[in-house]
Amino acid sequence: MQNNEEKSGSIICGRNPVLEAVRSGREIDRLLVAHGVSGGSVTAIIAKCRAKGILIKEVSPQKLDYYCGGANHQGVAVMFAAQEYATVEDIFASAEERNQKPFIIICDEIEDPHNLGAIVRTAEACGVHGIIIPKRRSASLNATVAKAASGALEYMPVARVTNIASTIDELKRRGVWVFGADMDGEDYTETDFDVPCAIVIGNEGSGIGALTAKKCDKIISLPMCGKINSLNASVAAGVLMYEVVRKRRSQ
Repeated sequence: MQNNEEKSGSIICGRNPVLEAVRSGREIDRLLVAHGVSGGSVTAIIAKCRAKGILIKEVSPQKLDYYCGGANHQGVAVMFAAQEYATVEDIFASAEERNQKPFIIICDEIEDPHNLGAIVRTAEACGVHGIIIPKRRSASLNATVAKAASGALEYMPVARVTNIASTIDELKRRGVWVFGADMDGEDYTETDFDVPCAIVIGNEGSGIGALTAKKCDKIISLPMCGKINSLNASVAAGVLMYEVVRKRRSQ
């Protein structure tokens, strides 16, 4: 059965429409190219997308048929995000406007759009200033994320970056403490979150990447008292976000 989790609420199919969409400067989430399609205007479309840093994904013709609802796609289509991406600078500006210490969530390769949407929803409720996701190997701001976020995506800045590790370096240079959530860390209740902080939530299966973990100032853990050794990524994120809220309110 076809997985529809990447299906966006806004898609343009066909070579000429796609080329015009790319030329227009409108923010594109990703270019989809059917396996085996190349040459002519497709080559030009791919080149323009690469120059603009747009993610390019090769898919089966059947999958592209599904995304385009049976329209004549000529082997190419572009998807648009359900919400425009912010920048890291926008996230800092949000904290400054509210006269608060930055509170940021970094999603390190969260691939399930339901998880990402749930994190967005909880982050908005907790007063998080913004979420950072990687451009590759991550759920994007598609229709499923928007639905799972239940309206919170309208209010939560989400920045998409090329490299999480270098972004963490940038945050640290700007005075942000970076805490990675992993099973081999210190008890999260022993951490002082009343500082400019970012919490890194790792991939649903493999957790935080090794390089990302090395970049963190501290690794924190949730105690596991049962027979399983991990929580759903969005659940763990929710517990940690509310701990930040609790610690900041108690100061």
